[in-house]
Amino acid sequence: MTDEPDRPSGPQAEAAQTEDTVEVDGVEKRLEEELHEEFENTVTEGEERLHRTTRALVVTGIFGGIDVGLGIMAMLAVKDATGSPLLAGLAFGVGLLALRLAHSELFTEEFMLPVNAVVAGHGTVRQLVRLWSVTLVTNLAGGWLFMWLVVHAFPRYLDDLVKTAESYVTAGFSLETACLALLAGSTITLMTRMGQGASSDVMTAIISLIGGLLVVGLQMHHGALTSILVFGAMQAGAPISVGQWLGWFWWVTLLNMVGGMLLMTAPRLVRTWELVREERARQGLPQH
Repeated sequence: MTDEPDRPSGPQAEAAQTEDTVEVDGVEKRLEEELHEEFENTVTEGEERLHRTTRALVVTGIFGGIDVGLGIMAMLAVKDATGSPLLAGLAFGVGLLALRLAHSELFTEEFMLPVNAVVAGHGTVRQLVRLWSVTLVTNLAGGWLFMWLVVHAFPRYLDDLVKTAESYVTAGFSLETACLALLAGSTITLMTRMGQGASSDVMTAIISLIGGLLVVGLQMHHGALTSILVFGAMQAGAPISVGQWLGWFWWVTLLNMVGGMLLMTAPRLVRTWELVREERARQGLPQH
């Protein structure tokens, strides 16, 4: 027969159990409070984006494309100096940081916050489609204009620019490239969520650099970001036609959307579904 350790009993045991319960309940309460705050912030910011005027959408979208072009310029400079794709991707994070600090808009940043706002009853699907379409078109327009400047300002970067762009467009649709497109959409969406919760500009910078390292350094396929790179290569004389770009662009963008909404946004909605139902009920909307 083995000796068992003495276990507290009576009032001492009850006190210990009560203390443990209070500690657990305190943690749960804190987590629930943080979840409520996160949900409210997400819906509020998403609603603000959905209700922007067309002029505001056009301006923020154009500047979003310019910010991406800034990141590509930094990427090309580091790639030329080091030859390292990872370091070049890290440098591209400058563009993502500019997006955050300048409050510009990138198409794939719209897969979580505005969707949450629509589901919670603070916007409509029509407003969401308007946001997506205007932002995407203006991202591409702003990127095209900025890359014209880059191409003519830095001719020594053109070889790297053309080679990198061709590697994307000629890759073709495969399991590998499809997964890279899904990961690009989910990664940028996650970076957006992390940036929303950043408590300082330093944390925002770190998140942006990580995003550049992952998306560009690992050569993921991203419809808006990579298209601006391709536009620069086309202006530099790369043998890439508009048809080739469109043939690549449509499926990459579609998979970016699936990755951002299915892998990132949907689980967050499931986690906060009770809050969504409460918010819709508060507005007298159907809860299904």
